[in-house]
Amino acid sequence: MSTATGMTRLLDERGTRLTSPEFDPVLADLTSADLLGLYRDLVLVRRLDAEATALQRQGELALWPPLLGQEAAQIGTGRALRRDDFVFSSYREHAVAYTRGVALPDLVRVWRGIALSGWDPFEIGMAAPQVIIGAQTLHATGYAMGVQRDGSDAAVVVYLGDGAMSEGDVAEAMVFAASFRAPLLFVCQNNQWAISEPVRLQTAVPFADRATGFGIPGRVVDGNDVLAVLAETRAALARIRAGEGPQFLEATTYRMGPHTTADDPTRYRDAAELEAWRERDPIDRMARHLRALGILGDAEEAGVQAEAAAAAAELRAGCLALTDPEPLSVFDDVYAEPHPRLDRQRAEYADYLRGFDS
Repeated sequence: MSTATGMTRLLDERGTRLTSPEFDPVLADLTSADLLGLYRDLVLVRRLDAEATALQRQGELALWPPLLGQEAAQIGTGRALRRDDFVFSSYREHAVAYTRGVALPDLVRVWRGIALSGWDPFEIGMAAPQVIIGAQTLHATGYAMGVQRDGSDAAVVVYLGDGAMSEGDVAEAMVFAASFRAPLLFVCQNNQWAISEPVRLQTAVPFADRATGFGIPGRVVDGNDVLAVLAETRAALARIRAGEGPQFLEATTYRMGPHTTADDPTRYRDAAELEAWRERDPIDRMARHLRALGILGDAEEAGVQAEAAAAAAELRAGCLALTDPEPLSVFDDVYAEPHPRLDRQRAEYADYLRGFDS
């Protein structure tokens, strides 16, 4: 069902399943195992996020952007994708990378400062995360136009935050996507804060309404409701594959942690606001729903928690086993073909490094 504000929701805060003539058929194929799998995903990625945060606090990572609170928005969208779909993300979509099959140590490789990308984008169908705010929307639009020209029915999905909606790159991307009917889904995770800037200072209307102004159908979904996110994403992808052009999905959620581990949200955020959003926690909501259905019992919960602990241990061990690259490897893969200027820079840097040998 949709709320009075036009937000799609299938689970209320108590975990009660709400009926929806529009979306019940979209989720009709989900089995009990599928539902438990979604819960497992939510718990596991939160545990991975907590482990990565601890690794940064212990000096093993240079930085980490936590996703705490946004698990449902990422798992719900990520689990709707096909293997041949392609993802462009910002720097916080660790759960999306997890759904694409990224090896756990690869989640932290860049944040340890030893690699330009944690994974091969074409092996998992996901580009390296983009730190420049909103730039990935242009990359995604161009890629989607290429997919369109290839005649494929694959979709491209780009993730952005509410702060990115104030960037010119995003406006340009939506102009091109709409004009050329690119097979592109914009997923805006509205987590209420662009670092220390509240969303109310960025927009007077839902971000989905902005997309509509560009000619892109916009929808708003409860980003803390994994079932609603999954349903809306499946429906949007079906429209894209049917040739209806780009779609825009605003997932209303909340960043419960800091913007990054270099941030102190207590300087700008009221504790009462945080507590109010804790009552809408996506994991607790799904757990209540599954317990009411008899799918999640104590044994299942223990199994999920054991898997999460094992994943966290794998992430930590993999992180600590990462080794520093050779200094001259910084010049690798800059150009597809040999480049004399780069060769000269490599030689100069090698000469500089030899100066430390004496």
